[in-house]
Amino acid sequence: MRTPVQRTLISLAVASACWTLGAAHAQQAPAEPTAATPAAAPQTVAETSATDAGTTSGAATAGATASGQELPADTAPAGTAPASADGGNVVRISGSRIAARGFTQPTPTTSLTTADLEKAAKPNLFNTLAELPALQGSTGRTTSTNSTSSGIQGLSSLSLRGLGTIRTLTLLDGQRVVGANVTGVTDVSQFPQLLVKRVDVVTGGASASYGSDAVGGVVNFVTDKKFTGFKANVQGGQTKYDDDRGGTVQAAWGRGFMNDRFHVAVSGEFTKENGIDSPGFGEVGPNGRSWYKNPAYSVRPLNQTGDGLPQYRVIEHAQQYQYSKYGLITSGPLQGTAFGDGGVPYQFQYGSNGQPTGTGAVTNCVNPFCIGGDLSGSVGAGTNLAMNFKRQVAYTRMSFDIDPDNEIYFTANYGQVASEFSPNPGAAKNANLTVQCSNPFLPASIVAACAQNNITSFQYGTANAIFPENINVHPTRTQRRFVLGADGKFSLFGKDWAYDAYITHGENKTNLDARAMTINRRYNAAIDAVRAPDGSIVCRNPIAAASGCIPLNIIGNNPVDPAAWAYIAPENGPRQRTKQSQDVGSFNINGELFEGWAGPISLALGAEYRREKYRVRGDAYGNGVTPDSPNNAMYPADPLLDTTVGNNWYAGNFHNGEGSYNVREAYVELNIPLLKSATWGEANLNLADRETKYSTAGSVGSWKLGATWQTPIDGLRLRGVTSKDVRAPNLSELFAAPVVVNNVVQYQGNTISVQERTVGNTNLRPEIARNNTFGIVLSQPKWAPGFSVSLDYFDIKVKDVISVLTSQQEVDLCVAGNQDICSAVVLNNPGNNYVTVQNFNLASLEVKGFDIETAYRTGLERWNLPGRFTFRALATRNLHFITDSGVVGTRPVDAAGSNMGNTPKWKLLAQQSWDNDKLSFTLTERWISDGTYRNDFIECQTGCPTSTLINPTIYSNKMKGATYFDFGGSYNVSKAMQLYFKIDNLTDESPEPAPQTNASFGINPALYDVVGRTYRVGLRYGF
Repeated sequence: MRTPVQRTLISLAVASACWTLGAAHAQQAPAEPTAATPAAAPQTVAETSATDAGTTSGAATAGATASGQELPADTAPAGTAPASADGGNVVRISGSRIAARGFTQPTPTTSLTTADLEKAAKPNLFNTLAELPALQGSTGRTTSTNSTSSGIQGLSSLSLRGLGTIRTLTLLDGQRVVGANVTGVTDVSQFPQLLVKRVDVVTGGASASYGSDAVGGVVNFVTDKKFTGFKANVQGGQTKYDDDRGGTVQAAWGRGFMNDRFHVAVSGEFTKENGIDSPGFGEVGPNGRSWYKNPAYSVRPLNQTGDGLPQYRVIEHAQQYQYSKYGLITSGPLQGTAFGDGGVPYQFQYGSNGQPTGTGAVTNCVNPFCIGGDLSGSVGAGTNLAMNFKRQVAYTRMSFDIDPDNEIYFTANYGQVASEFSPNPGAAKNANLTVQCSNPFLPASIVAACAQNNITSFQYGTANAIFPENINVHPTRTQRRFVLGADGKFSLFGKDWAYDAYITHGENKTNLDARAMTINRRYNAAIDAVRAPDGSIVCRNPIAAASGCIPLNIIGNNPVDPAAWAYIAPENGPRQRTKQSQDVGSFNINGELFEGWAGPISLALGAEYRREKYRVRGDAYGNGVTPDSPNNAMYPADPLLDTTVGNNWYAGNFHNGEGSYNVREAYVELNIPLLKSATWGEANLNLADRETKYSTAGSVGSWKLGATWQTPIDGLRLRGVTSKDVRAPNLSELFAAPVVVNNVVQYQGNTISVQERTVGNTNLRPEIARNNTFGIVLSQPKWAPGFSVSLDYFDIKVKDVISVLTSQQEVDLCVAGNQDICSAVVLNNPGNNYVTVQNFNLASLEVKGFDIETAYRTGLERWNLPGRFTFRALATRNLHFITDSGVVGTRPVDAAGSNMGNTPKWKLLAQQSWDNDKLSFTLTERWISDGTYRNDFIECQTGCPTSTLINPTIYSNKMKGATYFDFGGSYNVSKAMQLYFKIDNLTDESPEPAPQTNASFGINPALYDVVGRTYRVGLRYGF
């Protein structure tokens, strides 16, 4: 509930915005004869030549003290800024909307300039940013490679503090960008990266300034709005293993016309990275990578852990014994019989010296794994290690100066990002097939053995390595975004004010096509073959036979009949067509109200309207047959398939969905200088308040209270901020595409069948976060020129976290008395029981830690050496990352230091550079500390307590960290041309095994380099 003071502030914001806009030109002072100075409030530092030169470090931006003294490049700590070109020291900070003389914001901000981004020499700015310690859990082309229809494959999205991409607000020139998938997260790959002159990373809550989603912070890409001249970049590279070859071509041009009143800038970019294909089946790493050893968890049943031995062990050479490469009988008297070339039977070699029991189990093995044995059918390395990736971006900005202080502008952006990858080879069937002994493809010896053992069928598993090609998924995202705006400055009552106003329309279309994917019912019908009276082999099911079924021989390694393959994996595979749109109208104004006792009292205020909308359509086989997904020539009617529920494909969710919501908000921010004294230093108070009304979630408020104190101690500054931040439910959570499957749950001591209905939840409330940050900054003391360091402690608590539950968890919560959950289930109506699986505001998060940021730059003349030396480092220490699911029978889990996740104890990035007018060399260290597999594991070898779901036991709970070295350099051939090179992961450090309970690569690409040593060379040209 808003207090009267808060409501008054919001009313003041809206009323003042309207009044000031109307009065501005009527009372405008005569304009100074200077170039236009656009006032884009969200920018971190003033747009001056000092910033544009690209001289600030990756650890800290060039800056100015509160008194306006300009600092040497590469030395100022986060949150400072250079003096403006006119000497007025007006700064614009991404963590704040205030632009005022002497203002130093309390929220920590790290800036990367053009020089920093160029030194990283990555084909995608996303990869450079993801290495920053505060960014944890970002997604890219090495993550989600085993996903089929999630929509995030190949999406370059940023995550701060490990809180997820949905809790990090990513902006372009301080403006929102249409989401690249239904969760609303943006794709950095679709940005005009060559024109980005600075990226500001705000590591603190910023909802009061920027609105929803800024719980972990804000990443703001700032473009060069007045770029003049021409520049280009050409780059190529590949890994040590002669794969992932790629190239990048970028070019930009800008020029002023009509005495520089009309300015045009255009850019075009193309990047292609070929990815790392899977080696297919078996324990073989891609292209000679020797680190892959089929890691997995071996998990004993809970009821067997009373013997003092641990439940979990991390194993290598894991063999899933429910299938083999070309087929394996998995139960009964013939268990252990495998089939090879031509369907010839042989005795399967189990690992662990195991022997089949005839009941489906194997001695000396823990379901589902043995260790060693025949690993030729393993599918663990069947996923692409890195996706095939292509990005194309075109961008233009045109502006016209109405007068020297005001401009109107138009921007247009086109970005297309296409990925291609294989989530797995074949289509493994884990002992879940039934083969009749009458199957005509069986060898005579097996038919005789069936008769001898008096069986008519047996259980069977196969990796389906006979398939002629692997499943391959092709997501393509195409963004079109247009902005029309105006910005500038004016005088009012003797004070300078700045404004910016704009409207945007953005669309993102995602076309997802999966190929070589089988249809479950057709596959089951095709493998169930019988011999017809005329001696031919046909499908047993008459409905399937009448609708085109062609028998498929899965008994051993046999050529696949092309007609059978076309039947089970039709040419037109699963498809999904998603369209999202975003419309925004925004007005912001800031300036100085009056001169206070310690400096100017500054005000920023504004209002914004935003509408988000999406629609997704699947194919008739995935969604079910509806008017929006009808049978047609591509997906003809098939009586064998489920036309109501869909779900006919081997994997993925290809259902229809749609929804929209709108947001109205207004904010006000104040900066009040409290102290300016030669004895006590300088201090200011920063206040912000925002009122937001969502059409679905209702009204919610956010606020910020921060302060800075430039102490009388030379170079020492203290800062702190506390804020209430929000994240509203996104389109996916509100309007998820519905999926219906059958399931069973335990209820009142009985196992009951239910229909599991997965849907969105339009009753979701916003997540509410309390964000506290306190820091100390030492910048350029006289006794240590060129040196700066900052230390910031952060504590973020998020309640009402939106999370999804399983059917059983919902039933348990209902029994425990949660009425919201009970309204989503029916359990006492046999034949009509259901559980509605959807998101609820049940969970909570708490993140604690501290950031360290330091930089030192000095000339080497004092040692009679040429050039300049720069050292800079950033580190984040995660103290806690606590998740409370809110589920009955669980307790909070602290994931800080779990290297299976996104939040290691320590993450560090350090650089040492030497440069002169011609040469530059940079050595970079990236370090992740040692950790655990899971912090709730109890490590023990003998005498272990009985394992529980809350505290399972494990033999060893140590997961090593990693240290990576990168080395790069450049040579200025001329003022216009530069040659450069970069070697990432110089020592070719292998990723640490990250075991799963299923067959997989067993790696964690969110923390570890999974590609290996990579070489890049390039050329930059500009004038």
